[in-house]
Amino acid sequence: MTRNGTINPRWWRFLIIILLVLGIFFRFVNLDRKVLWFDEIATISKISGYTNYKTALNDQIITISDLRKYQRPAPEKNVVKIVQDLATWDAKHVPLYFAIARVWAEWFGSSVAAMRSLSALLGLLVFPCLYWLCLELFQSSLVAWVAVALIAISPFHFLYAQEARMYSLQTVTILLSSAVLLRVMRVNTKLGWALYAASLSLSIYTHTLSLFVAIAHGIYAIAIAGVRLSKVLVAYLIAASLGLLTFLPWLFFIVTNYDRLSKTIEWQNKTIPLPSLVAYWGINLSRIFLDLIPTYRTDTDFSGFKNPWSIFSITILLIMVGYSIYFVWRYSSKQIRLFIFTLIGASALPLVLQDLIFGGIRSYNNRYLIAFYLGIHLAVAYLFATKIASTSAKLWQQKLWQIALISLISCGVVSCAIISPAETWWNKYYSSESIPIAKILNQAKSPLAIVDDSYWWSKNNVWSMIDFLEPKVKLKLVVEQNIPRIPDGFSDVFLFSPSEELKSKIKKQNKVKLEPVFEGDLSLWKLQK
Repeated sequence: MTRNGTINPRWWRFLIIILLVLGIFFRFVNLDRKVLWFDEIATISKISGYTNYKTALNDQIITISDLRKYQRPAPEKNVVKIVQDLATWDAKHVPLYFAIARVWAEWFGSSVAAMRSLSALLGLLVFPCLYWLCLELFQSSLVAWVAVALIAISPFHFLYAQEARMYSLQTVTILLSSAVLLRVMRVNTKLGWALYAASLSLSIYTHTLSLFVAIAHGIYAIAIAGVRLSKVLVAYLIAASLGLLTFLPWLFFIVTNYDRLSKTIEWQNKTIPLPSLVAYWGINLSRIFLDLIPTYRTDTDFSGFKNPWSIFSITILLIMVGYSIYFVWRYSSKQIRLFIFTLIGASALPLVLQDLIFGGIRSYNNRYLIAFYLGIHLAVAYLFATKIASTSAKLWQQKLWQIALISLISCGVVSCAIISPAETWWNKYYSSESIPIAKILNQAKSPLAIVDDSYWWSKNNVWSMIDFLEPKVKLKLVVEQNIPRIPDGFSDVFLFSPSEELKSKIKKQNKVKLEPVFEGDLSLWKLQK
């Protein structure tokens, strides 16, 4: 700091460089350490393109390496075929990320580290896109650098930059389309509007929730341009319409497969008490700045957050966020205020209102609220940049805000440092239980694990376990409820997360008892004579 309390440019540049280096380091270190969770397994399954592994492995004693080869891209499937399969069987997932991931896997392999490195690499594009957006919105490089610093070490963005899913790309496309919109509304060029239409289309083809971002852009553009048909408003309407029209082909696939697709998202209708849902909102919001507790279940058990430190830190962070929103409303320009509030409101309210009116946990899943969190980040960055650069504030006030910013940055750095070497974290949900189950199997002398491949819960979650199993562990797939003959030569035989029907048939046909050795969302049962 200088004598008058303003920031020393040399010191500030050095801090930004350090934080960017840390942000890049955290995104690429320990990529293969954390458990592969259900959605990441779905990514690898979709881009591999294998459909015949059940027939090939049915009733066979297989090794981990036998199963692992089906994670590699099927040579008979190209990118076009992968997209066609998505359109036919899983149109709720738009294809842009999966097409990129398929090409990436062909070039660099489909190991856990390779697939997550794609997300980490895409995550680096967040920095320049966020910087550009802040320059367009705030006309301030200081706000831009504060925003980049905060997102570089944000534990939330770090976690999803290391996940083999589309969330890094989604973040980039939201920021890019937003920056392009602000830019082209200012310069109003045909090329600019064409780029906006393209960036909006890319964003929607990365995740359908980007449609809410398009709504936010529409509200903002109309509010700024006015309801009369000015040149800027007409150009916006044309560009936005073109961007949205490109989504019509995929919307057709969604509509024609709606009945089947709706069954795959029934889990979102799970109802939890309103106080618990509100508590999750607060916990998840605080986690974009501070994240020290690795997991909790989707119920009313908040034991990990009931200690005084957690309550205090979450409360302080929520007060900071609340004051940031108030500060933007009270002191920012119309353009800044409208953009941040439309981004926050349009991306969060639809999910929140559905949960409040119909019940569900859509708003509990913070990976659905990326645009909302970006709006919060913009508000917080604006607050701190304004306060630490204020020439009208007293020296002690400036120092206090600078200390607060350093403290907030420290929360992110400490969080990332703790999360990085961990084998699991809250974003892996129930797949975290694969690790203790794998340890139980590894303790047996010569174990066999029977996997109920006709039961989606069992067949999908077994992939999260194989990276933690020793080569001595053998597997046997049960296809279409064909009850297997229990082979000889194994010291211990287990059932991995079986259906109730399979457990009943195994006990009856083989005259054995089943002893639960692990029970949770996943389970492991030991066969006893």
